[in-house]
Amino acid sequence: MREIILILLLQLVYVPIFTLRTIFLVKNMTLIASFLGFMESLVYVFGLSLVFSGQQGPAALVVYALGFGVGILIGGAIENKLAIGYNSLVVNLMEKNMELINHLRAEGFGVTVYEGEGRDSKRYRLDILTKRSREEELLQRIEEYEPRAFIISYEARRFKGGFLVNAMKKIKSTE
Repeated sequence: MREIILILLLQLVYVPIFTLRTIFLVKNMTLIASFLGFMESLVYVFGLSLVFSGQQGPAALVVYALGFGVGILIGGAIENKLAIGYNSLVVNLMEKNMELINHLRAEGFGVTVYEGEGRDSKRYRLDILTKRSREEELLQRIEEYEPRAFIISYEARRFKGGFLVNAMKKIKSTE
């Protein structure tokens, strides 16, 4: 029975590490990904050795699979809490809402405004780059001021220059 519990616990550690390693690798954070890969392989081999020792019978296989499924939920929750990276939001408005634009800028968001032509009238587009950890806050602010806004969110993989990069440099220099 102790081995069954150990198999479950190992899977609850292994799968979140696997999830985070994959995310760090995709985000080009290879040093952290490499360390997590080392830890992942240790846990994986140890867990499999317990499963294939044959002493627990089919229960070990079921617990291993159950631990994998629950581990995915845990890994996803951890990744959402860490919110690593940046997102770029494209916000389309019917009217130029300077109150929203000024409020977002005062809150530290870099906002670029474009004017364009929609099917029936002028439209205004806001391009906003934000840390993933602040995306929900940003969406709430937009909803407060413009509940009918059309919003698309993209993961920003690379960027150079601009308001956000300059703001980050200023923060690092004051620390």
